[in-house]
Amino acid sequence: MTEPVKIAGREVKPHKATTSPQLGTRTVLTNSHWEYVSLWLKRQGKSDALFFWQQAHTFASAANGLPVESAPLLLYYSFMNATKALLVAKGIAFAEHHGVRAHNMRGATSKITLSNEGVRILNHGVAPALSSYLGEPETANIHSLEQLLFNLPCVHRTFCLTYTRQEDMFLPLTDCRLIFDDATSQAYLAARLSEDFASTKYVRRLPALLVRDLAAVDTRAIRSRASFNLASPSLDRQPASIAQASAFLSSLRLDLQYLAGSQTLWYAKAVVPGPARLARSPLTCTLLAMHRLSEICRYRPMQLAAFLAGQKNWLLTEFIRMSPIQFIDEMAAELTGQQFMMPNVRPAT
Repeated sequence: MTEPVKIAGREVKPHKATTSPQLGTRTVLTNSHWEYVSLWLKRQGKSDALFFWQQAHTFASAANGLPVESAPLLLYYSFMNATKALLVAKGIAFAEHHGVRAHNMRGATSKITLSNEGVRILNHGVAPALSSYLGEPETANIHSLEQLLFNLPCVHRTFCLTYTRQEDMFLPLTDCRLIFDDATSQAYLAARLSEDFASTKYVRRLPALLVRDLAAVDTRAIRSRASFNLASPSLDRQPASIAQASAFLSSLRLDLQYLAGSQTLWYAKAVVPGPARLARSPLTCTLLAMHRLSEICRYRPMQLAAFLAGQKNWLLTEFIRMSPIQFIDEMAAELTGQQFMMPNVRPAT
């Protein structure tokens, strides 16, 4: 027999925080991640991190309402300072510079496109410190803007509509939760593929950590390949088991990503043809992409204008408009270990 793993009567599900998810805590309902995290940092006595978080808020507020041609400059400094707040709050030492620079991928051609406008991650600085903190196993340190945007769930549908031959890499999931098997005393992640992605084609493209659940009658049922030992499905007053479940969920997060909104939408990061499938967090990809756009905004504004007048204009516009919401939701989760939702919105049942 199988049953859901629970804490205080609530099912344990994937968590937005990658590094230190606080399982069993209530979801934070707020209209302002900025204000809540500021108060949280004050309570924790993390004044230096609070300074960087407030700087990030100031830049984000200044960017609000700016045209897409100008917003990347301020948004990047917002993202960078939010990243500094995370690193300082967690006691991570880092060199006080960006840690990323432009990389010319154009070769002999002078034509500038998303596929040959690149960045290179340096050995030291804010960006590599974030990557290291998140435990990213990616070995490549050079990425194009196209690759970075391709690896972001918040603009992936736009990416596939822009590149019409590109197949979806993020497969929508429902009913994600930890399940306990009484017969084996093992717990694992269980989920279902969305109805539109239930064919065997998509099952074959699941990432290595996820497989079809052969024990289930439902052909849309999938599960984690790995599992871990538990004494019982209830984690109440079992800090060691809660820590074990937390670590297990963290180990899946590169292949299990989410979209922030009125309800949290989870996706499996499939293996599909196309630009490189990066073993990086959306946080790092967003920071790197916005850094490059901010430099183009400063030093080559006519190039950015050309981008925004071309065939990829909707993709870039969506990234500039949508990424701040997603980035700050993810960053707030990493900082506090908590999950955030908009208040007064009841998810569909």
